[in-house]
Amino acid sequence: MWMVLAGAFLVAGGVLYMLWEALGRRELSAPRAADSARPAENGSRQTIEPQHQGLAFLGLARNWPAVAMMAGGAALLLFGAV
Repeated sequence: MWMVLAGAFLVAGGVLYMLWEALGRRELSAPRAADSARPAENGSRQTIEPQHQGLAFLGLARNWPAVAMMAGGAALLLFGAV
């Protein structure tokens, strides 16, 4: 039973760590300075999304501890169920 609980905590911790890494690097609620100085054109509005984030935050180089936690948790869940 303890293996299943430890596996569930590791998987959930890995997901939370990935979320922390994705959102913790930049400030999402600050409007860009260049956009706030000029009026909105063509009905566009200001957004709180970061400019040019891309998919680099999903890379394995930054998220390998989370992937290792989730893999270890998955292994504990599989072996705990048997």
